[in-house]
Amino acid sequence: MTWPKAAAAVMGEPTTAIPAHEATRSTRRLRWHRLPIVARLVVSVAVTMSLVLSAAAALVYDRVEHALDQQLDADLATYNHDLRSDVRAGNRLGGPDGSAYQVLDTHGRILQASSLVRTRQLLTPDQVAAADDDGTTIHRDIGKLFPLDPHTLRIRAQRVERPDHRIVITVAALRRGHRDEALRELAAQLAVAAGLTLIAASYVGYRTARAALDPVERYRRGAAALADNTSGTRLPVPDDRDDELTRLGHTLNQMLGRLETAAERERRFLADASHELRTPLALLRAELDVALHRTRTAGELTDTLRSVDTEVQRLIDLTNALLDLEQLGATDHLTRASADLPELIASAADPHRATAARDRRTLTVDAAPGTVDVDAAWIRPAISNLVDNALRHSHGDIHITATTHDATLVITVTDEGPGFPADFLPRAFERFARAETSRTSPGSGLGLAFVAAVAASHGGTARAENTGHGASASLTIPH
Repeated sequence: MTWPKAAAAVMGEPTTAIPAHEATRSTRRLRWHRLPIVARLVVSVAVTMSLVLSAAAALVYDRVEHALDQQLDADLATYNHDLRSDVRAGNRLGGPDGSAYQVLDTHGRILQASSLVRTRQLLTPDQVAAADDDGTTIHRDIGKLFPLDPHTLRIRAQRVERPDHRIVITVAALRRGHRDEALRELAAQLAVAAGLTLIAASYVGYRTARAALDPVERYRRGAAALADNTSGTRLPVPDDRDDELTRLGHTLNQMLGRLETAAERERRFLADASHELRTPLALLRAELDVALHRTRTAGELTDTLRSVDTEVQRLIDLTNALLDLEQLGATDHLTRASADLPELIASAADPHRATAARDRRTLTVDAAPGTVDVDAAWIRPAISNLVDNALRHSHGDIHITATTHDATLVITVTDEGPGFPADFLPRAFERFARAETSRTSPGSGLGLAFVAAVAASHGGTARAENTGHGASASLTIPH
């Protein structure tokens, strides 16, 4: 008993032995699946063609053999009829070339015979008895097709009454040489034809399998190159075809593009996060180091905690903004739904009215009546970011307009102020882009980037420009 079985027996667990035939079958299946696909295809084609060719050859052989037997049996029946007539009339016995005859008494003794079978017993005692007792017609072949035998015969025996009223048994025989030689030649030709056809089919199957799998091998080599971090590389897919493998190549290239985009987005997210989190974390560490350097009064500790709270809130806002951008970039399909446009704009603007009123500024909304098909969960914070940006970096009144025309929604936030610096406008919607004049003010530089991401996810665009009396930022979205 081996150790695992012994342990199972000690623990009271049942042991199961795998039958030998199942183990052999599993081993053969494993070996089969280890073969290359081309080899398996060629073997499958060869086996299938062997079966088909064998069945076709057997059918042809059977039909030819049947036709030859019919002709031989017809000739034998004619000769047997003539032989019996001659015996019945007492005439001299004979026959055509290739024929032989015997006349037997009811005990099987040869009374008359041709020279070919003069001493050869053509019927067995049982066949003699059967022909004598009930008049059964005996059909029999003597000799085999293989190996080669020059004395093969087909015989037909029947009981007949001679002129002297004596019962005898006539045996008519014809040589089978021509028939057997034709069948042997046919078998040889069928074997050669089947062998050549099998070789040709196997070769064609091999070339077809190679031609079909060569693109797969090219895709594998391309994928191996991509695994070596070769950015921008795509699988070599021909443009002049539209078969299953070509469509597979296009699908894999699309998947590689999405993976590359996701990897780039992840790298950018990590780079942005590490860059922007470094400053507030350093400030937090500095504040805490100063607070712990010496004993502080209650007021000083309170100021330190307020400063720490400000930096913590900045970290929270920055983290939330980064996560929102990442989530928006990874969203393949937005959840669009019908939303009332005035209500949507009002819900985004209302939270900022108190801030505008505290600064003695007016926030007005002008939204066209009607509904739009958008994802309100993303549009609302995008509008809020535009309003917050205007409150931070401008002065005077802020006006929000929302119009629809030709299935396009345009949301614009205008303010009164100095506007965007000219060198900042081309990169206003980039991540962490901030004008030099606003670097000392609160903010992470992600607000306009978020607005651009929301517009792009809806299939639209974001735009920023200076007016004669301030700045304008707008969202253009098909709905």
